[in-house]
Amino acid sequence: MLKWGLIGASTIAAEHMIGAFRAVGGDVTAVMSANPERAASYAKTHAIGRSTSELDELLGAGDVDAVYVSTTNDLHRDQVIAAAKAGKHVLCEKPLALTAGDARAMVAACRSAGVVIATNHHLRNAATHRAMREAIKQGRIGKPLFARVFHAVYLPPHLQGWRITKPEAGGGVILDITVHDTDTLRFVLDDEPVAVSAMTSHGGLGTSGLEDGVMGVMRFSSGLIAQFHDAFTTRYAKTGFEVHGEDGSLIGRDCMTQLPQGEVLLRTEAGEEALPLAHEPLYERSVRLFQDAVAGRGAPSASGEDGIKSLTVALATLEAASRAREIPVHFEL
Repeated sequence: MLKWGLIGASTIAAEHMIGAFRAVGGDVTAVMSANPERAASYAKTHAIGRSTSELDELLGAGDVDAVYVSTTNDLHRDQVIAAAKAGKHVLCEKPLALTAGDARAMVAACRSAGVVIATNHHLRNAATHRAMREAIKQGRIGKPLFARVFHAVYLPPHLQGWRITKPEAGGGVILDITVHDTDTLRFVLDDEPVAVSAMTSHGGLGTSGLEDGVMGVMRFSSGLIAQFHDAFTTRYAKTGFEVHGEDGSLIGRDCMTQLPQGEVLLRTEAGEEALPLAHEPLYERSVRLFQDAVAGRGAPSASGEDGIKSLTVALATLEAASRAREIPVHFEL
């Protein structure tokens, strides 16, 4: 079982990841924040043995096997590369970086150091999406033709910091939510986007030119077209994920979430049926598969390469919205 160091005294670590590390038998031994008072307070609140404001101190510790990086997006690159050089395995929040080139450098550094890197795309761990992927592979809806993602939510006040005010830190709904949609579509469809078009909106939550809503369309290599709608500003919308094929449709509801919930309906000529789902905490599954990968048993649920691809599409979405034209997607790994 891994001993974890937290790079970033973040809300997501407090609400989801610390519990997930401990639930699968791991331990959280240290936390780093640039603010030493915040680091100390965070360590006390979450029963973490040691705090520091120095990255080198955390990475040099003998009781840290792996790090979880959840700082602002602009800091990921240097922190992940430093962790790789220190021989620490890396689970990094999405997006991996602010440019695809930086993300590739991070993955290359981990590969060179012989450590595992994974991207914390939690949604591919949801029972709903795993069941949809399996149903498609079994041919239960025939050839997939269209997909739709509804991921417009309301960003709660305690998260309304840099995400809506700091472009330089990687704020905005596209790098926060659309990047997740991309990974989930890629996972469920087992297909790759080749082009994207989009329009953004400014509903009053985002500042400094940051978008707080987006609608767009992705075209995949199979010819499938996927529609996505993401926002920080819709208080009462429900989330969903649909895939429509030649012989049937998969209707996922309340599934674009951090919680182990939701349902999937299969609709075909024979009628409707609810797919059986084995719900489990999404982040616990992510950590368990990461630990297995470190032990040489399989791969993490979302690899570093997955992180590069989801970021590449998110950046193409930003470009498409700014240039009012369809942008081809070219992956470089």
